[in-house]
Amino acid sequence: MSLDLDQLQHDLYEQTVQALQAQSASDPSEEEVRVLVNNFFDSRDILLPSTTRVKIVDQVVFSIVGLGPLEFLLRDESVSEIMVNGKDTIYIEKEGKVQETDYTFLSEEQLIGVINRIVGQIGRRIDESTPLVDARLEDGSRVNAVIPPLSLVGPVLTIRKFPTKTFQLQDMLDKNSISSQMADFLRLCIESKQNILISGGTGAGKTSTLNAFASLIPHGERIVTIEDAAEIRIEHPHLISLESRPPNIEGKGEIPIRTLVKNALRMRPDRIVVGEIRSAESIDMLQAMNTGHKGSLTTVHANAPLESLFRVETMVLMGGIDMPISAIRPQVIQGIDIVVQQARLRDGSRKIIEIAEVQKDLTTSEYSVETLFKYDLKKQEFIQTKFIPKGFEDYQTHNLWKQLFNMKIKNY
Repeated sequence: MSLDLDQLQHDLYEQTVQALQAQSASDPSEEEVRVLVNNFFDSRDILLPSTTRVKIVDQVVFSIVGLGPLEFLLRDESVSEIMVNGKDTIYIEKEGKVQETDYTFLSEEQLIGVINRIVGQIGRRIDESTPLVDARLEDGSRVNAVIPPLSLVGPVLTIRKFPTKTFQLQDMLDKNSISSQMADFLRLCIESKQNILISGGTGAGKTSTLNAFASLIPHGERIVTIEDAAEIRIEHPHLISLESRPPNIEGKGEIPIRTLVKNALRMRPDRIVVGEIRSAESIDMLQAMNTGHKGSLTTVHANAPLESLFRVETMVLMGGIDMPISAIRPQVIQGIDIVVQQARLRDGSRKIIEIAEVQKDLTTSEYSVETLFKYDLKKQEFIQTKFIPKGFEDYQTHNLWKQLFNMKIKNY
């Protein structure tokens, strides 16, 4: 008769929990729990390969004092995202590709317990009255949880892991996310203080790209970063990081992104970096870009450079701003200089598929962009277009400018 390892794990878990309750151990350490589990394991006189025993003991220990099977995935640096679809199904993303794992939770109660353990660390709660919540782990990883009755498949948990090392432009080159010419141009954009909008879909890598760009900002400048969850990590001596605050359990105390953007203008920043604009804060970001805070950076959800400008316009209107389109559009045109379009391709790779310059023609009511660089999906190569950007008048004697634009350029 074969040994049911899942049942063994469940029995060890129940036995250990009962022992801790008998000891009135409300906050046992990992070592104390590990000793108990190993003792109960030994008492069963079961012979298993050492690797199998270690895995079972770890799963039981992490189920009681950690995040259950998620602990193994959180410790795996190759995993970038974890998606829990109920107690029996866990998916992960590796190298841009989603795959199912063989990890499961012992029960729905255990999964709910893990979710509460996560959200409790930041003073939040999740229950039938508040069945969805955003949170983060201690390392900065973003967490979203949804439970019944909103979720029909049981508790759902999504964790976007925070990278352990600062993402640099060189990393993008190493991953073939950009060409060397694109990297040189982006360095020039940062140095010449172009306002850059990074556009892309969910999971395209916008935040990583934002980190790479922000890391190029000269150390002599004062940076204020503003985010929902602090994900911008750069080594800079003059960095002020601000984070929005959700409402507490009573629905009070919320401090949204827009309030922080307004406050940042009083903090004497040289550059403002907003993790993502989603609503009314977009108008404040545009005003900052138009009033002396050149070289600012932000991201937006959109599928093309031209679409991203309309998206910003729409978000201004969604924020309840009482302004006509004729007043909003010039601020978008004047405020945003460069749009960097990012995408995740079918093979899981993430690439900058287009870099475009916003045309500063205020005589027309329409947006216009010119493509400077793009990625040809059919040829699978990066291409520099014939167009020469217009917003670099003071940098046309710069070495990078000469290398990029004072030479024969490929056609489309």
